[in-house]
Amino acid sequence: MWIRWIAVSIWNFMDPLYYACTRLRYVGQGGRNCSIFRVRLTSYRGRNITLSDGTPINKGDTLLKIHLHNVNLIKSMFSIQNEVARARHLYRIIEKSLPDLAMYVINHPEYDKVKGVIGITTLNRGCGGLGFETVQITSSCYKWIKFLTMLPIYFLSANQPLKNLRKQVPAYLFLSKNTLISKYANYFT
Repeated sequence: MWIRWIAVSIWNFMDPLYYACTRLRYVGQGGRNCSIFRVRLTSYRGRNITLSDGTPINKGDTLLKIHLHNVNLIKSMFSIQNEVARARHLYRIIEKSLPDLAMYVINHPEYDKVKGVIGITTLNRGCGGLGFETVQITSSCYKWIKFLTMLPIYFLSANQPLKNLRKQVPAYLFLSKNTLISKYANYFT
């Protein structure tokens, strides 16, 4: 446990440097730590898909890429030992942050260009209840790269990481702009 605490402390120290070197922006009313999301605009490079609400996502479309603020998330779960309780905690944090994400999109200068939200995660079970759709990554090479980059996060956050390692398959998560706004923007009205 103390090794995990030291690793998270180092990560917490390095995170502002990572943030400064990326195009990520905080989401939320007050900026820092108001939401679990950090975001940036991206141009989609995957295969063409159509989401369940009819929104087509094609190569070159503008999407808002979401990143979980993992170091804050892991720190918030240190005292939770039960894996089911951890999953519920994560679900609630993401659910609480989605209204801020909706308002971020609504107020974004490139609102008309943004077709939706994209993320890549191994935490894709249960995300349908939040409005996300899971799409498998077809490129084996890209899937392995994402798996390897997500491995340190998994080892720091799981109680028994070797037990479920084979289940950690990265996938795309999509949420259309229309679904995001219709489901979450009404929290502010």
